[in-house]
Amino acid sequence: MMKKHNTVKVVLITMVVLMLLTWILPAAYFQSSYVSQGRVQMGLFDLFTYPVTAISYFGFIALFVLVIGGFYGVLYRTGAYRSLLDTLVKKFKGKEKIALAVIMVLFAILTSVCGLNLGILIFFPFIISLVLLMGYDKVVAALTTVGSVMVGLAGCTFATGSVSILTQVLAVDVTSEMVTKIVILVIGLVLLIFNTIRYGENHKLKSTKKNSEMQSGYIPEAVKGKKKKIWPLIVILDLILLIMILGFISWNDAFKLTIFEDVNTAVMEFKLFGFPIFAKILGTVPAFGSWTVNELMLVLVIASALIALIYKVKFDDYMQGFIKGAKEVLKPAVLIILIYTCLVIVTYHPFQLVIYKALFDLTKGFNVATAGIAAILASAFNVESAYTFQSVVPYLASVVTDKTMYPVIAVMFQSLYGAVMLVAPTSIILMGTISYLGVSYKEWLKNIWKFLLEFIVILFIIFTILVLI
Repeated sequence: MMKKHNTVKVVLITMVVLMLLTWILPAAYFQSSYVSQGRVQMGLFDLFTYPVTAISYFGFIALFVLVIGGFYGVLYRTGAYRSLLDTLVKKFKGKEKIALAVIMVLFAILTSVCGLNLGILIFFPFIISLVLLMGYDKVVAALTTVGSVMVGLAGCTFATGSVSILTQVLAVDVTSEMVTKIVILVIGLVLLIFNTIRYGENHKLKSTKKNSEMQSGYIPEAVKGKKKKIWPLIVILDLILLIMILGFISWNDAFKLTIFEDVNTAVMEFKLFGFPIFAKILGTVPAFGSWTVNELMLVLVIASALIALIYKVKFDDYMQGFIKGAKEVLKPAVLIILIYTCLVIVTYHPFQLVIYKALFDLTKGFNVATAGIAAILASAFNVESAYTFQSVVPYLASVVTDKTMYPVIAVMFQSLYGAVMLVAPTSIILMGTISYLGVSYKEWLKNIWKFLLEFIVILFIIFTILVLI
């Protein structure tokens, strides 16, 4: 039973460790200058009140995961979903390695360019099912999904939302060091693809019985009788992906395009006989480029209803499927709340800056080693990239007087954040995915450490070269 809930145990231990750190280390914050607060200890009752705070601020992300589960619960009822998976597996027969590589490249680019690190979770169950049906195990499924997203975060190019704090605090443009970012993205993908395929070849499931056990719970039953047409499902899934891309690309900040904002304003301000009909009917609708997972939830609900109509799924079956699907991802949703509780702890009890100050005091000016260690620690302590960067970068900027180093700092913190999220127990994408798959945290670390070590070593080589030139 403990192994079954391994990820929950790991996150709970992380919460306790953070609680102990609030007793060991004094608190401090940076506001124009370093301000010491003394010790701000966390009490036992806070362990129960902070999750409520996490729900109030970040509960919508857990709800998003539940809606994804509900969406797939409906897909299971159509019969067309399994037909689509079987069709793809048949097409990829003998080309499984290429299929894995293409998926990883696509996910990494979507994350790097569009900032879809959370939004892309919509397609995780689909890709996981596909990878398992191709005969690979759960670790390959996790490497393909989680690994590609984190590489995309490390090599973030135009996804300004992921690095907005860096660009603001350091006053660097999103396009600064673009070549370096692309190099990191490409190297990360090459390493990930190589390590994933090598592991996959050594662990490919040959036993039909074992393969069936691995697939159980992740793939709907095979369709009996006449197969359902899959093209309507393909069209809807493609539309969801297109809407995600349009909604999340930072059109204005990254590309200076205001067309979607202009169209949104025109639609919302349109009046029929003096009545703003669209604004009243639709409510507040953000323009493409400003979307969050809140908007994606509505898209998924509408898409699931449309799929149910096309495939003649009865309303009761629709509801039962949606509820059952949501239950399947209940543990990952709970994990997300617990992980965000960790963020509440380090935010309400800011002991981090004491550690970073001690590191930076070891050297004068900017140092790759101390700044890199600070970036790794900040990434592990904080869930969100914005909180990660805010916890240390403003203070580091006050210490480093040479502003020519600011673009390097931006790349360093951005790339190391993506790398650390491959193993940090505070990574919601990682912990949620391996929890869903039933892969233990220990098993994940056992199979990811080589890639992570290779990636981080190369990253520090790149940072050193950037400083020297």
